[in-house]
Amino acid sequence: MVKLHNEMLFTAELLEEIREQFAFVNMDPLKQKKRLYFDNAGGSLRLKRTIEKFAQFDLIPDHPQRNHEAAKYLAEVERKGIEDTRIIFNAENGSIATYLTASQAIFEITGKIAENIEGTNIVTTALEHPSAYDSAKYYAEKTGKEFRVAKTNPVTGGVDAEEITKLIDSNTCFLSVIYASNISGAILDIETIVKEARKIKPDLFIIVDSVQHAPHGIIDVEKTPVDVMNFAPYKFFGVRGCGVAYLSERAASLPHHRLFGKENSDLQLGSPVPAHFAAISEIVDYVCWIGSKFSNDQNKRNLYVKGMKKIALHEKALLEIMLNGTDKVRGLRSIPGVTVHLDYEDLSKRDFIVAITIKHLDFPEAVRAYEAENVIVYDRTASSIYSKRMLESFGMEGAVRISPLHCNSVEEIEEFLEVTERIAERNESGL
Repeated sequence: MVKLHNEMLFTAELLEEIREQFAFVNMDPLKQKKRLYFDNAGGSLRLKRTIEKFAQFDLIPDHPQRNHEAAKYLAEVERKGIEDTRIIFNAENGSIATYLTASQAIFEITGKIAENIEGTNIVTTALEHPSAYDSAKYYAEKTGKEFRVAKTNPVTGGVDAEEITKLIDSNTCFLSVIYASNISGAILDIETIVKEARKIKPDLFIIVDSVQHAPHGIIDVEKTPVDVMNFAPYKFFGVRGCGVAYLSERAASLPHHRLFGKENSDLQLGSPVPAHFAAISEIVDYVCWIGSKFSNDQNKRNLYVKGMKKIALHEKALLEIMLNGTDKVRGLRSIPGVTVHLDYEDLSKRDFIVAITIKHLDFPEAVRAYEAENVIVYDRTASSIYSKRMLESFGMEGAVRISPLHCNSVEEIEEFLEVTERIAERNESGL
């Protein structure tokens, strides 16, 4: 196991270089004291350069759609940002569109497909984020289509491909499916889902919410040819205020809010924000920089893929350590009083998220106990609109969600496990 970890983990030298690039990687921004930030599924630690670049370009007053030197410079920043976004999606064709949030992107595009594509039913899953689930339900009701929901798998924490495809028929308007769960971390088999769904209906429109998965693994619309895919830069080490979507050529050509003087593929409304595109370019350059540590390939997409693979390997090694422990500390699976939920053995099908409960502690109390130890985690409870449906599908009332990032170290995971054991021991008697 140790040998495997050594092969999967970043070297100490590279990890130190990585950590230097993140703001507040081990520091409370308000109290200016050491902390562990393990709520990256709700946001993420920020790359310093994404914030710096955003500020740098947002200070420039020029409009990028003018014809003078500064304007042309900003236009080039935007063009590069779009090309770098295509690298994330691996999308040579189709359209890239920005919205205020990734949730807004899903709502807007779901509506355009539902209102313009024939069909008597819409298919989604119980695992979806509310922005995807609620938009599918809203437009199913608005257009008079049957709303079909695939069940979750309480063993894997995901949704089986056959549970989805058995709901699809020749009259399905579209399928909306999440790439990975932000409660269990389960990665759905999107490649199989797309392939099998299109066997049933070859021209089926497919929407994929990849907000959770994009910062942890590879997304590829060439390999999984869907019509819509999104991500949120602020959950991808970047800045808030922007959601990004890929639309296939046929999805982009549907009636959208658009300026009639533009090409059908151009869905941008109003003045672009070059600073957002500059920040996205910094994300891509950062991942490619990691890739360059392991490859001499000069192709940017190849370097990006290599970087994301190395990020995923490091996170999976840390996930295994968190679950099984080291020679210094017990893992979550072995700490008395701790229950790991949706604990699927195949970690290759997991993003770096763990859901636990601690005996005799309700979920908000557990979060407060961690905060008292300078550890930031999050409680997912059935009282929240962002958790209720998913938790109930698994027969759960709630959980403490732990979501570290690839810039975390083995020592930080060990520190977290020590804190968890102290909290569990203190509450063993129920006092």
